[in-house]
Amino acid sequence: MSRAQQMLFVKSTARRHRELAAGSTSDLFDLITNGAANQIAAALAGLPEQRRRDIGTDLTTWYKQRQHTTRWTVGAGAALAVAVVGCLPTAAQAATILSRNTINPYGERAATLVVHVADERGITWLGDLAHRLATKVNQQTWTVRWQFIAALLHATGTTAPTNDRFVELWLNSVATPPRHHHARPATVLQRLRDDPMLPTMLPRLFEIDGLGTPMMFDEIATTWEDRQRHPLPTALATLAAEGVLDRTTLIDATIGRLLRGDRATALRAFTTLLTELAPTTAEVTARATDYLRLLTDAPAPVATIAQKALRDLPDPDIDTLLDASRDVLPRPDKTLVRTQLTWLDRLARQHPHRARDIADVIATATAHPAVELRDRATTLATRHGHDAPAAAGPATTRPRTDDLPPPPPPAPAPAPIIDIDELAENTAALLGTPSQGTPLDRILDALVRLTATDGARVHATLAPVIARRHWSWTNEHHHDPLCLCQVLVDVLTTATATDQQDRRRSRWQALLTAIHRNDHDNPTPQLITTDPRVPPPHRLLRARLAEIGAHLNQQPGHPGLLATPTHANGALDPLTLLERLTALGDRTPWHWDLTQALLRLPDDTDDTVADKAAALGTPAGERLATWLRAGGLPQPRTRLTTVTRRPRKNGHDWEHDQLPPKRLAVELRPPDGHDDPYGLLTADPAPIGVEHSAWMNLWPSILPGHRAIVAAHALPIVAATADMDHRDGATILPLLADSTGPGGTALDLTLAYGLGARHGTDRVATLDALLALAAAGHLDATATGHHLGQLAAEQLVKLSRALEPLRDAALAGAPLSVWRLTAAALPALLAAPRTPRGLPDLLSLAAETATTTGVRIDVPGLADVAARGGSSRLVTEARRLHRTLDPT
Repeated sequence: MSRAQQMLFVKSTARRHRELAAGSTSDLFDLITNGAANQIAAALAGLPEQRRRDIGTDLTTWYKQRQHTTRWTVGAGAALAVAVVGCLPTAAQAATILSRNTINPYGERAATLVVHVADERGITWLGDLAHRLATKVNQQTWTVRWQFIAALLHATGTTAPTNDRFVELWLNSVATPPRHHHARPATVLQRLRDDPMLPTMLPRLFEIDGLGTPMMFDEIATTWEDRQRHPLPTALATLAAEGVLDRTTLIDATIGRLLRGDRATALRAFTTLLTELAPTTAEVTARATDYLRLLTDAPAPVATIAQKALRDLPDPDIDTLLDASRDVLPRPDKTLVRTQLTWLDRLARQHPHRARDIADVIATATAHPAVELRDRATTLATRHGHDAPAAAGPATTRPRTDDLPPPPPPAPAPAPIIDIDELAENTAALLGTPSQGTPLDRILDALVRLTATDGARVHATLAPVIARRHWSWTNEHHHDPLCLCQVLVDVLTTATATDQQDRRRSRWQALLTAIHRNDHDNPTPQLITTDPRVPPPHRLLRARLAEIGAHLNQQPGHPGLLATPTHANGALDPLTLLERLTALGDRTPWHWDLTQALLRLPDDTDDTVADKAAALGTPAGERLATWLRAGGLPQPRTRLTTVTRRPRKNGHDWEHDQLPPKRLAVELRPPDGHDDPYGLLTADPAPIGVEHSAWMNLWPSILPGHRAIVAAHALPIVAATADMDHRDGATILPLLADSTGPGGTALDLTLAYGLGARHGTDRVATLDALLALAAAGHLDATATGHHLGQLAAEQLVKLSRALEPLRDAALAGAPLSVWRLTAAALPALLAAPRTPRGLPDLLSLAAETATTTGVRIDVPGLADVAARGGSSRLVTEARRLHRTLDPT
């Protein structure tokens, strides 16, 4: 600051001091808004205590008027903190303002100024204020605010609290220290060595669940490439070696944390710390019991560390080790089990008088799911004196079917909603949860019926529900062409509206006109769309919503929607539809409502129902009769095709690099002689990168007898879970399994993509669908396996992801389906120019299921791989499967 600026600052400060002493506070509030903390501190200096208290009263009133509307920047937060400490009479009153998360004073700089103001004023409650602020931190507290509070605690000598969030923020401050101009920040080790809070915070690092994840931050020196990995565990180990921290306490705390368990990512920090501490043989021996517990119960990375430490002990207790091995050998972690077998083999050779006991324990692994471990255990157990188990017989030609319970009959749909209060509850649930899986038809049917009988009460009951719940559904989500949020809320609002009905009807009619058209040559309305990303089933759903909105509040006594399903999968009983048409009497049914009802009918209806429909003597009855006699909507013709990603744009095209190079897809066409007026039987493969899953789970109920159509439209969304790592796209597969009708190539390919999904929830959904289809006899395991093999061989999906759901399916009672699927996948995989990761495990699973089922299936290319030289795992597993299929 120049001398002229200094003189100006002194003059302006003196003027403000005189104004404050004289009773004016407006200038002070302007300084707070502008973040002039230094000028506030100077203006308050020397004011009498009573005058400060008077200013504090005005300050509290001024703040309350602005607390929700003012944006408290870092500078304004610091200025407010100075004014509060300089004027308010007690820590409690000061904390009432400063404890809000919207106020974030600028760290240590603001704290230094606040301490100066407190000293100048002579108050004694600054430490109390610091502790009050420290106990109020929560998930919305910024690190810069925590640094301000921590500096106050340190300056006043106040003990820091150890609540979970305060410790988390302390850890954040260690990971991201404040940067000062032209100064390189101190290293983590240097900061911890000088941190007065370390002794208080350190024990809590081992007690708070999940805290291990943020402990694994990296420290960047100058560039990302020269960063130091996991500097915090390394620094703690260094401080223990220097004697700053107690080594024994640190080791015990680390092992205690590992014993309590946590998420795998959260335990990495503690396994790293234990490795950095490198416990000596004496330290491991003193904690051998804890290490054995880690070996048997902890996740594989932790158990591996414990196993390595115990193996290095010179004289382990064999009986205790054998007891632990009985729990280790059945574990699914193959590397851990393989190492344990090697360890037991070494002990048997070192202690021949205990070899038989050790061999009996080794024999525990002869039932391990992994074939190579079973064989290894059998060899070692026999070598050390255990009786060899009987060899499994070769595969025979007599097939064994899957052992799955028969599928239950289609579940009935929930009873109709007959009470307005129940409608309000279901509407609140609809607007309060994601759209997928919502029983939308039931709500729409009740909305139509109850509005037609008691519209005033529907309005009085639903209006407040919509006002409270629809905030996240208010606008159409333009990034998602399938979004129906706004149109559905508009339907609900139309039901509850008492004004502007003409304007609303005009809007709905305009929307209906935009959805369909009538050609002169074809009087049947045809669904159209301006967005090719919207599949025909979804266009039909949008048309139905628009039609309902157009007719609400216009037809008193309307009996409800014709298309409301009678079964949970969306199917509609023909006799029920006939009864509903009869109840309509002379009323003309809504076009899209009746269209949806027809699409939900089974294709094997008795002609008697068609005759009764024709006897109604109405156009709707004749339409139903014609539909039934024609056999309903025919099944489409399908053709497998390939879609490639779009060309690269000029310059850097990040989105292009995230797209898979190609994707298998299915093309739909109507059968010969069918004109397909609604476009439901026509589908071209969607381009890669336009997948949208919202509302997709309603599609199976729109076409419950046409798995192939729904699967073809859902295929890009399911495929994206595997080749683009999207989430929740495969949740439609169990719904498809509950539907009827042939799935064909579309369903087979969709299942193959689902098996390779990135996220576990999608693979579980695929597993559920696979088991349901197998139980019903509708799974084409050979076709699904062929597609899986092709996808994995071309590196379009990761084969290793499919192993878990396939193994689970075999264990759940579908070994024959799994064997047929894997046998069909293997030829393409064995011939792939680059061996897919997980192929040896798939060969192992194939050998297991082939042996279990006793079914011989020829696998082209298997003999060639089995005849290769060497002892790689791929060749070993190929030989094993080949011997199972051809013992000669």
